[in-house]
Amino acid sequence: MEKKEFNLLALGEILLRLSPPNNERIVRGDVFEKQVGGAELNVVSGVSLLGLRAGIISRIPDSSIGMFAKNKIRFCGVSDDYLVYDRSRDARMGIYYYENGAYPRKPGVVYDRQNSSMTRITTEEFPEQLYEAAECFHVSGITLALSPKCRKTGIEMMRKFKERGTKISFDVNFRGNLWTGEEARECIEGILPYVDIFFCSEDTARLTFGKEGDVKAIMKSFAQEYPLSVIASTQRTVHSPKVHSFTSVIYDVKQDVYYQEEPYRNIEVVDRIGSGDAYVSGVLYGLLSENGNCQKALQYGNASSAAKNTIPGDMPSLNLEEIQDIIEEHGNTGYHSEMKR
Repeated sequence: MEKKEFNLLALGEILLRLSPPNNERIVRGDVFEKQVGGAELNVVSGVSLLGLRAGIISRIPDSSIGMFAKNKIRFCGVSDDYLVYDRSRDARMGIYYYENGAYPRKPGVVYDRQNSSMTRITTEEFPEQLYEAAECFHVSGITLALSPKCRKTGIEMMRKFKERGTKISFDVNFRGNLWTGEEARECIEGILPYVDIFFCSEDTARLTFGKEGDVKAIMKSFAQEYPLSVIASTQRTVHSPKVHSFTSVIYDVKQDVYYQEEPYRNIEVVDRIGSGDAYVSGVLYGLLSENGNCQKALQYGNASSAAKNTIPGDMPSLNLEEIQDIIEEHGNTGYHSEMKR
């Protein structure tokens, strides 16, 4: 099989995140810390940190803010070869404001992302050789919901990559402030015939797709309706804003086998934003590096997500050795060292 330039490419919006420090409130604080994030960028960052070649396909303003984003992307080892720079007068980067929660106050998000440069992205801005470049292409429902042009571009890219034999990964990642459940269902059911690796939480499957039964029955139902190869569903228990437990289920459709493990319990949550994307990055790393091994994918996904909760900002920052240590500790029923040294 011909070796591709990239293990993973993803299409998605790059966002500027502004947060008041610590547990300060947006309505009260005077200072914001700036960071960069975005669902697909978080995924390719995680995959890159674990050791695979990954790149982001996006459209950003040709400005100081765009340069700040590009520098952050490069810092994570993610390729910016397929970044398009918007030089128009109305170029802008989408922004979101995030404040931490502390029981009983929940975390909060305020979006300011309408009419961003990404919402005007088209396939005409990219060379045809793009579709020969990757082993796997990833996109999420967030990107498809941003604008009609974004949706058209995302679906067209999925089709073109699929025609070249690329694996297609899709995360539903439903956001009610971007589109309705019915809009999401109609669009996603239209693209699922292209998808190989499908990420959908149990709650989203019930609310958006009207699925019934337990998580395994839901996965089986999707597999009977669409030519999916792998289906993954996360299971998060929120004890308080600062304490979560996390695990997942992965279904290997061809082998008709479900994979599960004990949850990561009582995770000390510093920042939960991006933890779902970290899960996707771990699963994709496991599948791409271990020849489709769903057991390994489950372990990398759960460990990556659990670890991301403990790190400020959207993007993950643990390397392969650190994630492997977490996996080993998680499976260890004996002595646990308090410090890595």
